[in-house]
Amino acid sequence: MSSLGEEVKDWVVSIVIAVVLAFFIRYFIVELYLVDGPSMRPTLQSQERLVVNKFIYRFRSPERGEVLVFRYPKDPSRDFIKRVIAVPGDTIEIKDGRVFVNQQLMNESYILSKTRGDYPQTTVPADHIFVMGDNRNNSEDSRFADVGFVPYELIKGKAVLVFWPFDQLKSLP
Repeated sequence: MSSLGEEVKDWVVSIVIAVVLAFFIRYFIVELYLVDGPSMRPTLQSQERLVVNKFIYRFRSPERGEVLVFRYPKDPSRDFIKRVIAVPGDTIEIKDGRVFVNQQLMNESYILSKTRGDYPQTTVPADHIFVMGDNRNNSEDSRFADVGFVPYELIKGKAVLVFWPFDQLKSLP
């Protein structure tokens, strides 16, 4: 009977360790996300699944061009995925369908159509980023008051890999 008790104890300890380890990994290291909606097309398609690196921004700030997940400022229970266009201190302007960062025209090979609407020249405040979807004309992003400049504390992590569907497996910039 005592050997059965030891075996049960070993199983319980193993399960507890696995649960704690899984929680630690999910909370601090990586998390899986489902893309829901067309705002990041053509880079990401709706229903693709991503691996998001949750610890990278503990060691450095987001950089222009990175695709990241953040909590929606108006409703932090929702997550958004967008591309970083400008970082603190950068000026951003959208004029005649073209995006300028620090008065330089951005080379945006990842978008399919010209950006509709203008955005006045504005400086990104400290500890914030300016984000936009790659499908500019179907994206709720920093151009709109509900999102605005995204504060660092709402950033969850950097999207690093599309892993599902398997035939679309790819790393992200």
